[in-house]
Amino acid sequence: MELPATRAGRVARSVSATLILLFLALPIIVIVVTSFGADGLGDFPPKQLSTRWYEEIGAPGSDWATAIGLSCLVAALTTAFSLVLGVTTALALARGRLPLRSAVYGLVLAPLLIPHVVIALGLFLLFEPLGMLGSPLAIALGHTVLAAPVAVLILVATLRGIDERLEDAAASMGATRLTIARQITLPLAMPGLFAATVFSFITSFDEFFIAQFLSTADTRTLPIEVFNALQFDVDPTVTAISSVLIGLSVLALALVATARRLGGTRDSQGALPVETVTP
Repeated sequence: MELPATRAGRVARSVSATLILLFLALPIIVIVVTSFGADGLGDFPPKQLSTRWYEEIGAPGSDWATAIGLSCLVAALTTAFSLVLGVTTALALARGRLPLRSAVYGLVLAPLLIPHVVIALGLFLLFEPLGMLGSPLAIALGHTVLAAPVAVLILVATLRGIDERLEDAAASMGATRLTIARQITLPLAMPGLFAATVFSFITSFDEFFIAQFLSTADTRTLPIEVFNALQFDVDPTVTAISSVLIGLSVLALALVATARRLGGTRDSQGALPVETVTP
């Protein structure tokens, strides 16, 4: 039997949860506040406020702007590759009749369990004889190894949440597989597709080991540029970049949550009524 919570217990639980959340958010708060410091020492709290480090990020021709552009290009290619592989693989796993489906599913998700440095070394040994080191395409293909399983994981869960009776009803009325996928399955799976797109992009944008093994001195993604800036000294521009990435991550999660909420609202409003038939 569960004992009723007292007022003192509820207050203590709320206070402890607030303190834990503040402790977890403290490093983020320090980074964001420090990014507005005018000096180059990274003092906290800053003695003077300035946006000079944010201005250096977007300065034309700077190493930071070049690295951000390359990371965006690689992440866009990775997202496209991951969605193609993710949609086809998820449809096969959730709707197909594959033999040893669990084993295939485990094999698809295996890159998430293998250390990234091991995958990066294998990709280096694959692309180096082909002369593809430093190519954005090679880096994007390498990132796809990590981003595609994330997309498959999201899309399989999304497809399993779709009522298959809607697809069966369309098929019984003469709709082809392509029509069913285009007019029923994909619209209902749109929140999952959006989430897979966002997380595939983030996975590629933040990946370090594969980019480090496959890049050259002329092709450095943003994580590599950050690593080089912090290897021997503290560059205050890194705090500004970290603040921007934190803001983009929060925005991405908010967009995913909004898309899922809108998708759930649409499903609840447009669901077909089902009558229970009793013998």
